[in-house]
Amino acid sequence: MIVRRRWAAAATAAILVSGVLSQPVSGAAAPAAPRPTVTLASGETAVVRVQLRDQAQLDQLVARGADLANRPRRADGRVLADLVLTGAQLAELTAQGATALQIVQRAGDGARNFADSLRAAESRTKAGLRAPAAGQRTADATTAATDTLQFLQAYWWTSGGQTFVQTEVATTATDDPDVEITVTWRTADGRTGSFPLFRFEDSGDYQYHYALPQPVPAKPVQVTATSSLGGVTRPVTPTVWPNAAPPPLPEGYQKDFIDAYLTPVDIQARIKRLARQYRDLVDVIDLPYRTQGYRRTAVAYLGDPAASAIVVESVRFGDQNMNGVQVRSVDPGRANRPLSVSYRDRVLTVSLATDAAGAVTSTTDQVVAAINGRFGDRFQAFVEDGSAGLPMPVAGPVRLDDGLQGTEVPTKPWTVQALRIGVHRDGSKIGVLAYSQEHAREWATPLVTLEFAERMLANSRTDAATRELLEQVDIFVIPTVNPDGANYSFHDYNFQRKNLVNHCTGTSRDPRNRNSWGVDLNRNYTVGSYFDGYVGGSGNCLSGTYSGTSELSEAESRNVIALAREHSNIRFAMNVHSYGGYFMWPPGAYKADGRVTLPRPSIDESKLFLDSARRIVGAIAQERGTVTWPSQTGPVADVLYSAAGNSADELYYELGIFAWDFEVGNDRWNAATGQWEGVGFQPPFDEAHGESQEYAGGLVEMVRVARDYAAAQAG
Repeated sequence: MIVRRRWAAAATAAILVSGVLSQPVSGAAAPAAPRPTVTLASGETAVVRVQLRDQAQLDQLVARGADLANRPRRADGRVLADLVLTGAQLAELTAQGATALQIVQRAGDGARNFADSLRAAESRTKAGLRAPAAGQRTADATTAATDTLQFLQAYWWTSGGQTFVQTEVATTATDDPDVEITVTWRTADGRTGSFPLFRFEDSGDYQYHYALPQPVPAKPVQVTATSSLGGVTRPVTPTVWPNAAPPPLPEGYQKDFIDAYLTPVDIQARIKRLARQYRDLVDVIDLPYRTQGYRRTAVAYLGDPAASAIVVESVRFGDQNMNGVQVRSVDPGRANRPLSVSYRDRVLTVSLATDAAGAVTSTTDQVVAAINGRFGDRFQAFVEDGSAGLPMPVAGPVRLDDGLQGTEVPTKPWTVQALRIGVHRDGSKIGVLAYSQEHAREWATPLVTLEFAERMLANSRTDAATRELLEQVDIFVIPTVNPDGANYSFHDYNFQRKNLVNHCTGTSRDPRNRNSWGVDLNRNYTVGSYFDGYVGGSGNCLSGTYSGTSELSEAESRNVIALAREHSNIRFAMNVHSYGGYFMWPPGAYKADGRVTLPRPSIDESKLFLDSARRIVGAIAQERGTVTWPSQTGPVADVLYSAAGNSADELYYELGIFAWDFEVGNDRWNAATGQWEGVGFQPPFDEAHGESQEYAGGLVEMVRVARDYAAAQAG
C-alpha cells in the first residue's frame, strides 16, 4: 500500500476483544439463512462489520490507525469488528483472509436519512399529529476436573417476542488459553440446548468466558457450565434482567416531540423556543468557552501531488477573507534569476529561480522556505509528502479554499448552550445533568436529550408526577457538546467523530487528511488521561481518539466541566453516546501494565450504580422492548474498553457526581439470519426516532433515581 494513502483515522491505543457476534445454539432454532454477499465499491466508504482472520490482523489494523466504530468481538479465534473502510481497504482485508458480514452504514446514508427525516417531518406536519410509534465441547465424564468454574452472570429476558439467555463464567485455569467452556440450558418443559463461551482477555489479563445473548424457546430455569478440563458448575437458575420497571405512564402523557434529525442550528432554535414557551421553568445557560466555529484554514496544492507539489495554507481561517486567494509558481523567463515571492491583489506569486541557461532550478523545499520566510504571517507552506527535494513545477494559479460545504451554517465561534429546567433553579434541589453529541457523528444522541427535556416541560402542565419531579430536581441538558464537529458531520463527512480544531503539524496537515483532523473530546479530560499513561487515547493528531495537546485543551470539554463546577448541586450525570447498547459508569480507564484501573467505587456506591442501572434499563425497555444486555452494563473499563480521559471519570472522581454513559442504538436481533446486527451512527430515522423515545424514558427514570437518592440522604 502506498505510504501516503493511510487509514483515515486512528483507533484506541489498545483495543479489547470479547465475545462473539453469533454462536451456534443447540436446541433453540432452525438453521439460519445464509448471509447475502457484502460488496463495496473501490472508492466508497462505509461502516462494515468484518470478520477478521485473527487477533494479529486486528492488531495490525490498530497499528495502522483503523477507525473502529464499535467494540470488537471474538468467535472461534476470529475477530468481529465494525470498521470505517473504503472499498479498497475492504478488498485488501478480504485478500488477507477477512470476511465482510454486514454493511452497517454507507457514507452518504446519513445525509440521505437526514433528508428523508426532514421530508417525513414535513409530511407529518401537513397531516397533523401522528400516532405513537409501534413499539461445545463438554468434558468427558471420566476426566478428573483440573479447574473450578463459577457463574459471574446468568440472566434471561424477552425482547420482541424472543427469549434470550446470557452468561459469563470464570475458570480458575486462567493461564490456559485453550480451555473450552460450554453452557447447557433447560426450560421448565424439559427442552435443553447448549452454546459455547469464548475467552475474554483485557490488556493481556484473563477476565472470564463470555457469549452474546443466545435465543432460547422459553424462560430458562437452569443453566450449567462445563469445561474441557473437567470443571462443572452447580446448576444455577438465571435471574430475569433487569427486573425493574418504571411507574406506568398516566393517561394523556405527552411524548414524541422528535420529527427529524436535528443539526446544531436546529438545536439552537429548539432551545430558544423552549425558553420562550416555558419561561417559568427554563433558563438558558450560555457556556463560557466559545468553540472554534464551523471554519478551517484555506488550502491548496501547488503542483501535482502525484508528481511534485507543495501545500499552501492560510494562517487565518478561510472565512476571514482567505477563501479564493490565488497561488501560482511562474517561470520568470530570464536567466540567472533568484527565487522570489510576492503577494499583491490576493495573488501569491512564486517566481522560480533560473540558471545561466534560463532553466528553472528551484526545488519544493526552497519554495516552501521562501513562502514561510517572506509571508509567514499570512501563509504556511510545506512540502507535500513524497515531494521533498524534487524540482518545483510551474503551476497554478490555484485557489485557496477551506473546503467546507455547509453554506447555511454560521462560521463564527459557537456559544454552546445548556437548558436548566425546574421549578427551583437556585441550587437548593439535587441536580441532574444530561449531555450528548461529544462525538459529532452520533446524530441520535441530541434527539434523546431534547425529547427528554420536552417531556419534562410539556407534562409539567398536565401530569402531577412530572410536576412533582420538577419541584424536587434541578435538570441541566446540553444537547450538543460538539456543534462544530456536528455541523461538519452533517454537511461534509458523515463519519466525523471529533471537533474541528486542527492541531496537526507538518505533512499531517495535508488536505487529504481533512476528515481525520480534530480532537476526541471524550479523551480530553484530566482524570485517567492519555497524558497520565492510561490506555485508550492517542497522541497522534490523525487518530480517532486523539487526546489533544493537553488535558482540557478544547473549549468543548472545558464547557462540560465549567457547568458542573458552577452548579455543585449536580450529583447525577448521563453522557449520551451511540451506538451499540451499553449502560456504563466509572472506572473508565486503566494503565496497560497490569491493567490497573482507576479506583473502584465503594461497595455502597457500586450497589447504587447497579441498582440504578436496573431501573433505568427497565425504563428503556418499556418503549419497544429493547433490553441493554447485562454483559454491557457495568464499569466502562470492564464492559467496553479503556477510554483514557473520558468525561464520566472526570465528573465522578473530581466532582463526586454519579456519572453514567449511554451507548444508544442497541444491536437488533435478526431472526431470519440468527444474527445480532448493528444499527450505525445515523440509521434510517425510524430507528433513530425509536432510540430517542426509549432512552428519553431512561433519562426520566434517572431523574426519579436522583429524587429518591436526595430523599434517602435527607432521611
